[in-house]
Amino acid sequence: MERFKISCNPVPKELTIVGNGYRLSVLSCTILRVELSKNNDFEDRPSQMVVCRDFSSTEFKSSETPSTVTIETACNIFTFNKNTKKVKARAIIDGNEKVGRKLSKKGNLGGTCRTLDFRVGAVSLGRGLMAKGGMVIVDDSKNFIIDSDGMLVARKKDTKDYYVFAFDNYYADGLIDFFKLTGFPTVLPKYALGNWWSRYYPYSQSSYLALMDEFKKRNIPLSVATIDMDWHWVKDVPKEYGSGLQGAGWTGYSWNTGLFPDYKKFLKDLHERGLATTLNIHPAMGVRPFEDMYSEMAKAVDIDPATKQPIKFNLSDPKFLDAYFKVVHNPYERDGVNFWWIDWQQGKKSTVKGLDPLWLLNHYHTLDINRDGNKGIVLSRFAKLGSHRYPLGFSGDCITAWSSLKFQPYMTSTASNVGYTWWSHDIGGHQLGNGDDELYLRWLEWGVFSPINRLHSSRGAFYGKETWLHRRDVEEYAENFMRLRHRMLPYLYTANVMTATKGEPLISPMYYNLTNADNMKLSYKSKASYFFGSQLVVAPITSKLKKKFNRAGIKFYLPTGEWTDIFTGQKYAGGKNVKLYRKLDSIPVLAKSGAIIPMLVDGNSNSDSFENIEVWAYQGFGNYTMFDDNGASITFDNALNNKGCEFKISAPISKLATKTVSVLFKDIESADITVDGVKQGKGNSVLVDVGTEHKISLTNIKKPERKNFISAVEDIMQDYHILILKRIVMFARIKGKKSREEAYKFIKRMCLRKDVKGALCEALSLEI
Repeated sequence: MERFKISCNPVPKELTIVGNGYRLSVLSCTILRVELSKNNDFEDRPSQMVVCRDFSSTEFKSSETPSTVTIETACNIFTFNKNTKKVKARAIIDGNEKVGRKLSKKGNLGGTCRTLDFRVGAVSLGRGLMAKGGMVIVDDSKNFIIDSDGMLVARKKDTKDYYVFAFDNYYADGLIDFFKLTGFPTVLPKYALGNWWSRYYPYSQSSYLALMDEFKKRNIPLSVATIDMDWHWVKDVPKEYGSGLQGAGWTGYSWNTGLFPDYKKFLKDLHERGLATTLNIHPAMGVRPFEDMYSEMAKAVDIDPATKQPIKFNLSDPKFLDAYFKVVHNPYERDGVNFWWIDWQQGKKSTVKGLDPLWLLNHYHTLDINRDGNKGIVLSRFAKLGSHRYPLGFSGDCITAWSSLKFQPYMTSTASNVGYTWWSHDIGGHQLGNGDDELYLRWLEWGVFSPINRLHSSRGAFYGKETWLHRRDVEEYAENFMRLRHRMLPYLYTANVMTATKGEPLISPMYYNLTNADNMKLSYKSKASYFFGSQLVVAPITSKLKKKFNRAGIKFYLPTGEWTDIFTGQKYAGGKNVKLYRKLDSIPVLAKSGAIIPMLVDGNSNSDSFENIEVWAYQGFGNYTMFDDNGASITFDNALNNKGCEFKISAPISKLATKTVSVLFKDIESADITVDGVKQGKGNSVLVDVGTEHKISLTNIKKPERKNFISAVEDIMQDYHILILKRIVMFARIKGKKSREEAYKFIKRMCLRKDVKGALCEALSLEI
């Protein structure tokens, strides 16, 4: 079957060393492949994990003794023991120190997990590819081989195949090498990056459309409409197949005409509202005689339809595999289904021993939905290393609790250590919990700055995630954040392209991409924060407000440099741990010096057109290329000098949809603005047409006045719920200090609550 074929070029012979029973392939300066075979019968076909081995020629030196083979690359010395068949590695420091330090197998920084189903809080994430200055070995021997026809075959007997990853602490570069070996993630369609509506609930055709219209009425943008399993027959299947959720009702492929009398019109109506659609499927029970497409499916797999014999789920059977897509799924896609949500019920066993049916579903669904040049996705659970090729990840039905929220940002950033960059969580929690408005909002704030913002809940009457089901202030903040998510589509889509082409994940841990001036030890301990694209650091608030203070804090490592909170405008110096406090209306989202952040002008509709862009620019030095569909792009340059600031906009490459760009200088109050040599007057923003290059110059820059420290203290003390008289006395004593420095030292000595003292110190000492 042509659409399932995968080719994998063999490693050039000049990059291999073959001996009696072994073959060593030098794939890069950080990756060594080791194959063991009694008959020197080695494997060049792709495996479930490795489909590329896509490296340019790697320079190395090799030497042999009767018992060892030593391979020296630019960054490692690998020693293979011919007797034990084991590999040791040493790092090369600064390009010329050939002893280096021994790479340890300890200090693994973790990977990810299969699912969070019915879990509360943290779960084990397993081993990742990254270790603190260390070496990681991944055994590929148990993975099946992908044959030339796209079907999977077992490995040859008496063979071993493993990969040595020795990335040292160059984690971002190591991830790129891993992608070159195993394949880069695909470019996601634009709709995947907006706000999703998802709920396990028996909507009808009319009630679902009415709900979408209510979101539109409230100017809350959505991009994906998820229809959970009630789109097909659940309770009304023939009794011989069981009924209800615990019976045969999980699997179904025929539309429930009682709820959806005209499903084609329903899908068309959703598309006209600017929504992509996905349907939930549980394929485990195959195709049974009551399904609409049973007769055609039975004939395709050589079963007489008259026998009404159930067709078992078996993706290892080429006939079933072909018909599963051509007969069951592809017709619905032509009717308007954009992609499929594969809700796992298959267990871990298939008709072929050792072959995971979840992996098969992810693999073949992704290849099929991307056929004919289409840009598609699946939503499914993590199967094993290599699953990054099948975005998106569905992390399962987690329990609604603060501990679940606290774990998800850490889990998502750490997943980059196995290349799994596109986790999608049940934002707000799937079920149970106590209907906590604060938890709902904090989860949504994290969801807006997560890979996929998919609001989801169970079917109970009180599980809904609609913004208007929450108290007035939470409703307002939630809607603002959802509008912000939609406005960020240009930034998110650009990060999406960079992941697929350059191997740069949208979310990565704090120990990625640090400079020599940074404190690596502190970054390892900073599990609360992460890089969000190339311009931002995010630290979600995952704890309750302090009742007597009306704020919650988060402690994290902030990399070296100058950082500006995009919500408050407050500036911070990095290179150290910081603890920041925020009310309900924001979380710490910090833009680096010189940051350039493209945004949609319109955040109120479902439109995902990049026709009109607003660029947020921060003082400093920066360069940023924004991407749109079909490779179209435009580049922005930001530079600050003694005379002022210059901002350049390149001519677009390819047919860019963008017509106008409004540049908003976020940390400038006003300046004299000149565009292409023509004076525009004073301000902090300017609008230009796209099509040719533009040069924007700012002179006589006036920065926002730094908040008087007394005003900052007063604002914080307003929310400190103690006796008014006591508050007055404390404030008066602080106010009596002549400088911020004196006030800072005095506050540290005062007998204040820890959280209040921390916030006051933040206001007085961390601003630049």
